[in-house]
Amino acid sequence: MTVVNFLKKNTVLVVAAVAALVTGCFVPPDKTYFSYFDWKTLACLFLTLAVVCALRNIKFFTILARRLVLISGNLRGLFLLLIVITFIGSMLIANDMALITFLPLGYFALSVTGQSKYMAYLFILQNISANLGGMLTPFGNPQNLYLYSYFNIPAGEFCTIMLPPFLLAISLLAIACLFVKPIKLTIAEKFPEKLNIRRTVLYLVLFALSIIIVFRVIPFWVGLILIPLVLLFADRESLLMVDYSLLGTFFFFFIFAGNLARIEAVNVAISALLEKDTLLVSVLSCQAISNVPSAILLSRFTGDYHALLLGVNIGGTGTLIASLASLITFNEYRILYPGHTKRYLLLFTAINLLFLLIMTVAAKLFFL
Repeated sequence: MTVVNFLKKNTVLVVAAVAALVTGCFVPPDKTYFSYFDWKTLACLFLTLAVVCALRNIKFFTILARRLVLISGNLRGLFLLLIVITFIGSMLIANDMALITFLPLGYFALSVTGQSKYMAYLFILQNISANLGGMLTPFGNPQNLYLYSYFNIPAGEFCTIMLPPFLLAISLLAIACLFVKPIKLTIAEKFPEKLNIRRTVLYLVLFALSIIIVFRVIPFWVGLILIPLVLLFADRESLLMVDYSLLGTFFFFFIFAGNLARIEAVNVAISALLEKDTLLVSVLSCQAISNVPSAILLSRFTGDYHALLLGVNIGGTGTLIASLASLITFNEYRILYPGHTKRYLLLFTAINLLFLLIMTVAAKLFFL
């Protein structure tokens, strides 16, 4: 059962490890393997996740979000507010962490107001919000952090590329919330949690430092020494809570992508496809192997980072496996409502494919 539970919780990691192992049979390990890895991406991802875990441990995001929820006057307003919180949260703390933090808030809010029948719809919109909200910043989505570092994209250019689809995503999510009735809500205003001001300030400073490192102002090795050292004394549990399976997934997919790039037949085939339509190939690739491995793999075969960035961000919508964040949301819903997963999957697929179609057509016509 322990093995089965591990496989269920770390499916993407296991698939990445198997993929690396299989390609290793065609390209035996050698010195070139060391050139596969983007150590800065791995370091920045680790630092950001560690600080976010520390902030979660003092319930910073929960307290902030709950107080914001209090200002919503009705169910539609609550939906909009939760979507905005998740959307903005994914820009700052990455999409998977935003969902882990704010999905329970959505469950809490609908439960205490007696509107649980809207739970599936809320979870799906929060999931899309996390996937598309994180596209604007280099640290919002893991694949962004990798591509930003791999292609050495200027920060201003990165935001310029991603701003149009970001604004379109906000508009589509706002329209989706209009289908929710504006039912009046009553939410309790008292919560037991109180914010630890000293730790909050400390962790926000560390978070700012991690962002500065992402934007290449400070060498990543400085943060790799300083931030874990501070957390070791302030909150060592946060270092244990880091999503190491995500880091491991990156590690193995670096090997997988590096090996494929050295297999001549694969190199020629993927390069030819990307020359025809980088955007469409990257979007379709996400539907089959998820957005993070797609970004790592396809970056080895094209220099068109503009289309690739759009593709692997928009491609996070669609199928359940298009994004790790989608699997996190589904797993959370499955635990809360074990007998309703079929309905959830049907609704999830319909809404996500609609978003995918609109975003892809818009990107093709207006954003390239």
